Amino acid sequence: MVASASLGLELDLYALASKIPEIEYEPEQFPGAILKFKEPKASLLLFKNGKVICAGAKNEKEIRVVLAKAKKLLLPYAEESKG
Repeated sequence: MVASASLGLELDLYALASKIPEIEYEPEQFPGAILKFKEPKASLLLFKNGKVICAGAKNEKEIRVVLAKAKKLLLPYAEESKG
């Protein structure tokens, strides 16, 4: 399954990639960062404005779990979105 969502956070992708080993960010190749989870097995594309694309989850429940895990992981490094 593929889903899109907004975390409601402003993300500094450079800072996230330097502090969280599971995040890959190569802005020359793609404007988003990639965050991979092993359990449940899914990947998120993260964008500066807090929008995310979730791919690889098997069902809606897994998508919700992955989004919750991502928000918990990213929250200490992010700013609340202003709009």
